[in-house]
Amino acid sequence: MILHLNGAKQSDAPIEMETCRAMRQRQKYDGVALVAPYTEPYARYSSHTAHWWIARALRGCLQTAGLNKNALDGFCASSFSLAPDTAVGLTQHLGLCLRWLDHIPMGGASAIVALRRAARAVQAGDAEIIACVAGDTNHTDSFRKLLSGFSRFASDAAYPYGFGGPNMSFALLTDHYMKTYGATRADFGKICVAQRDNALHAPGALMTKPLTLEQYLNARMISDPIALFDCVMPCAGAEAFLVMTTDRAVKMGLPFARISGLIERHNAHTDDPIQFRGGWTMDVDELYAMAEATPEQIDLLQSYDDYPVISMMQMEDLGFCAKGEGPAFVRRHDLTIDGSFPHNTSGGQISGGQAGAAGGYLGLVEAIRQVTHTAGSTQVKGAKRAMVSGFGMINYDRGLCTGAAILEAGDI
Repeated sequence: MILHLNGAKQSDAPIEMETCRAMRQRQKYDGVALVAPYTEPYARYSSHTAHWWIARALRGCLQTAGLNKNALDGFCASSFSLAPDTAVGLTQHLGLCLRWLDHIPMGGASAIVALRRAARAVQAGDAEIIACVAGDTNHTDSFRKLLSGFSRFASDAAYPYGFGGPNMSFALLTDHYMKTYGATRADFGKICVAQRDNALHAPGALMTKPLTLEQYLNARMISDPIALFDCVMPCAGAEAFLVMTTDRAVKMGLPFARISGLIERHNAHTDDPIQFRGGWTMDVDELYAMAEATPEQIDLLQSYDDYPVISMMQMEDLGFCAKGEGPAFVRRHDLTIDGSFPHNTSGGQISGGQAGAAGGYLGLVEAIRQVTHTAGSTQVKGAKRAMVSGFGMINYDRGLCTGAAILEAGDI
């Protein structure tokens, strides 16, 4: 069911978007620092709750920064398996006394949205130090139960007809993209093989065996044209980082990243009969203008990668190539850590694992490490500027949430 908001008076008609955009641009994110990126090592299955995983990540993040929990006055949480609690319940579980709190249930876009809101809170003085944490558990049957109640659209318009789950939705999107733009399974395979190569350098990645293009192409079909190695592996884990002022980060001697550009968009391009682009296209020019950068000046990309077609779409929609040129772009670039276009340097979700909502944080946490040169074995040599993008909340036909950020190293 789609609700149409009609009945407003003529004088109450909304101002055209282009007019609004001309009147009010996003303000910059000056004075905000991202510090202490932390990953709680993933596990395929876990008997622990999401609360446990989030608590572990928060503790590790605070220890990385040399702080205790009493230093926090802001907190943001993302999780699919936290119910019946939300971020409010976590304050008691974790023993936090806060003056700023948020809960971001936006899947793969959660980290970008959390970052934007936390950064604005720090800029406004609503909080001094904010922890952004995402985490989920994974019991034997967790993923099936999650999908059964994921969205009203899916419950009403897909499941009654025996159609449901992200594999089937993304099979439709992938098939349409291939037929429209000439992409082949080998093109998507190149993305997946490169990410597996990157994962072999990442200590915490769940996929620890090399993957060849031949193995990718010969893998069993899941939902044509999506096969086994196109799909992420659900797992348990958590990711975290802190947001504070640059002055505080400098005083504490912490390596930090700064936000040079950030965009967020929801339910974009509603007239498209099937998704072939995301909300990034509506704001990407503003993203680069805010950052005073061009696509050629981005040293690495961390894209949300629940399926390789979405990563290819992000390469297009974020300006690295024109729409429909994603396959050619992938063919002419090396996507590994030492390649001409480093992409998802920790292996991404496809080879690292998808820890529920933490999958939306994985790329941002890695991007912070990259620009602060603390990524260790996955470090891109000379990385100064990283882009990270988020994509989340797939209904039966499209993902609703998109966002992207450009990060640069701060000066200590």
